[in-house]
Amino acid sequence: MKKTRLERPSIERCDRRLRTPQYQGHFLIPPTADNIENAMNLEALLISQDAALLAVLRPALEKISVSLEVCAEPRAGHALMAKRKFDAVIIDCDDLQNGIQLLKSLRQTHSNSRSVAFLVVNGKTTTQEAFASGANFVLQKPLTPLHASRCFNAALNFMVRERRRYFRYRLEMPVRITLPHNQDMTATATNLSEGGMAIRAQGKLPKESQLQIRFTLPATNISLELNGQVAWADGTGDVGIRFIEVPQSSQYQLDKWLTDRIQGEMPHQLQTYLAPQ
Repeated sequence: MKKTRLERPSIERCDRRLRTPQYQGHFLIPPTADNIENAMNLEALLISQDAALLAVLRPALEKISVSLEVCAEPRAGHALMAKRKFDAVIIDCDDLQNGIQLLKSLRQTHSNSRSVAFLVVNGKTTTQEAFASGANFVLQKPLTPLHASRCFNAALNFMVRERRRYFRYRLEMPVRITLPHNQDMTATATNLSEGGMAIRAQGKLPKESQLQIRFTLPATNISLELNGQVAWADGTGDVGIRFIEVPQSSQYQLDKWLTDRIQGEMPHQLQTYLAPQ
């Protein structure tokens, strides 16, 4: 009988070395159906050919409301990392060809450079090598459900923080913009995130233009005055603004307001992780 590769795995131990994420802003892109739908559902990608590993990981992730997509081939996994955003990526390093290179390439992608990365090792790659290659957590085979659950629970707050970092809250909010040479114009914000906003404007705003933007957060009396830069403009009046040099007090107010708005949209299991950092 032909022997299958999908054999027995488990987690002996979960090591972690998560550096506290530093705010770096967002390069906003025009909104699409893909990046709006299911905005608060956490998603993980597993790149592995090991069915037994999957049998341990999927239930552990489901318990904390993280959906799992599985890719058996490294090349297909690499392509998926390059085009889709995941809150976590799990790579079965030692049992895949060029597994460690997959992790290194993850950190070079635009979408997933800051995703929480798990590396599953099986005797070839050391924990130190895994961390040096960009892993946040290291899972060691054989893998048990208990250790998998402990590891994902330890990582969950970082996954939620990363999701909140790029989440865009849709709204209709008046804003006032001051361009160089004291030119003023009004616009309407259509979404807002920790790092920027999309607006609908009457006049033209060339890409890379520096500006100052003023607005009052809806349902509050909190007014913010922030510096920004045009990240994209579609030529029809829709423009993406990236905030730059945000004062710490303003960033705190914006983060707290966004957290309050998305609190009810998170699955119950994740809500305790939404307290502002």
